[in-house]
Amino acid sequence: MHYEDANGSGETHLQRLIDGESMARRKKIYEGKAKILFEGPEPGTIVQYFKDDATAFNAEKKDVIEGKGVLNNMLSEYFMNGLTSVGIPNHFMKRLNMREQLVRSVEIIPLEVIVRNYSAGTMAKRLGMEEGTQLPRPIVEYCLKEDKLGDPLVTEEHIAAFGWASQQDMDDILSLALRVNDFLSGVMYGVGIKLVDFKIEIGRVYDGDFMRLIVADEISPDSCRLWDIETGQKLDKDVFRRDLGSLTDAYTEVAKRLGVMPKGATPIARPTLIN
Repeated sequence: MHYEDANGSGETHLQRLIDGESMARRKKIYEGKAKILFEGPEPGTIVQYFKDDATAFNAEKKDVIEGKGVLNNMLSEYFMNGLTSVGIPNHFMKRLNMREQLVRSVEIIPLEVIVRNYSAGTMAKRLGMEEGTQLPRPIVEYCLKEDKLGDPLVTEEHIAAFGWASQQDMDDILSLALRVNDFLSGVMYGVGIKLVDFKIEIGRVYDGDFMRLIVADEISPDSCRLWDIETGQKLDKDVFRRDLGSLTDAYTEVAKRLGVMPKGATPIARPTLIN
């Protein structure tokens, strides 16, 4: 038995067992809704493992979508490498295998940074706007990273008052967010996809006494709203949130348009016989 992976190279059942045993031997640092972080092989590094778990509405809705972790790993690699190519600093170092990547250890600022180009989701509800309305300019919002509170929207005044980030940090975060937006919008437009909104996380890294901010976590259809430009078809986690069809099919479509995955390959583990 073997499994086709997103590279078409084939992931054997034995390899999955070996990978599972390897994970068990490593020291787990953190487990979130979609990823597990392990200590990396060198100081200052982390192994980021992408799970197949899908959650929505602050984890009130849950499922396991086979192949989702593979797709998000490859897509996040693609986007992070793209950021590097245009000079936007980020934590990505290299992809290790189908589900894992090596990243730089950072001190995460406890904020979700959301960039919106069109009204959708909570913004549309909050402001009574029709979904899909183009905004006058990209709007950057901030949410406190705290699942127990439902990641509440916060202002720069809150951020400064509670010391989550300095004014210089906020200036740098805004600049990074808008640069990422420019890059992602262009990439997506080139393959017929509208970048409605996305969220990123920002981390601090230290080189001696010098501190700088870099993009961390992931960039994938889990963290973006992506709509087909012609049809409006959703190609992101709203497919899961709103029961609009196969989440894996939606993510696979994004990967194929970007050339991340060969057209004949599939990220879903499908057992087949080997002669």
